[in-house]
Formats: sequence, C-alpha cells, structure tokens
Amino acid sequence: MLQKDGFFRRRDEGLFRQNQPTAAPTPAPAANAAPASPSYAETKVDERKEAKLVVGPDIKMKGAEISDCDTLVVEGRMEATLDSRVLEIAQHGVFQGTIAVDNAEIHGRFEGELTVRKQLVIQGTGKVSGKIRYAKIKIEEGAELSGEVSTLDKSQAASVSPARRVGVA
Repeated sequence: MLQKDGFFRRRDEGLFRQNQPTAAPTPAPAANAAPASPSYAETKVDERKEAKLVVGPDIKMKGAEISDCDTLVVEGRMEATLDSRVLEIAQHGVFQGTIAVDNAEIHGRFEGELTVRKQLVIQGTGKVSGKIRYAKIKIEEGAELSGEVSTLDKSQAASVSPARRVGVA
C-alpha cells in the first residue's frame, strides 16, 4: 500500500521544493590562500576520452558519414563512410561502404572499400570482399577474403590524408 508521504506526494504541498538544494554563495578566496584547483570543466578539456560508437545488434544504419570516431563496433548492419582508428565488426555484424582505419578486426562481414593503415585481422568467421588495402594482415583459418587485395607501403599510408582515402574532401 502506498503512503501519501512517500514517493508519490503532490508537488503543491511545498515538500518538493524543500528537498531541492539551493545554491550557496561561494566565499571569496583569502589573499594568502593557495591557488584553487582547476574546475571540472577545465580538467575535462585536457582529458579527452575515447570516442566510441557501438551499433548494437538488430540496429540498421544507412547513409551515414562518421567522423571523429576513435572506435566503431558494428554488431548490427551499417552502410556508411568512416575514417577512424579502430573498426571492430562482430560475428553477426555487417558493414557496407568505405572505410579508412588504423586497425580492423573482422568477425562478421565487410563489403566495400577498406584501407587499413596498420593491421587487418580477419577472424575465422569473417568475410571480407571488395577493394582491400592493408599494411599488415592476419587471416585465421576459415576466413574469406575476395576482391582486389593489395598492400600499402609506408609512404602510401603516410602520404594520403585519411579524409582523401574515404573520398571526403
């Protein structure tokens, strides 16, 4: 049985406002006091966390251009253009489109143009097709790789800007 005094009290009783915190005035620092520590906002600017996008299972995303993403994890189905540091395609994930990444690990399916500046790993359940360029590659037994496959030499990986690799000016 619910009580009137509990969670469901009416706001017009004035009790709701009594529980709200009020802003207290901040005291002025003393003349000989040590400098204050940086505020939360100031430290957040310096500490950039990884920008990670996860396309979950049963999610379908089409026609996206993804930028400023450090890691993309595809568990659903995605059609996009991407320049990132890391691409992970889960076992049931599907990616169609154009990608330029530092590292890619593929358990699911990729179709399109893939440029991997460092290492491409295709797991045993992975299927990769299209125009594939990589610096280093690791392919597990059972994986499938088809299409135009070539290696990137160090000058190619460093000389072309990431935006140009994915066809974005």
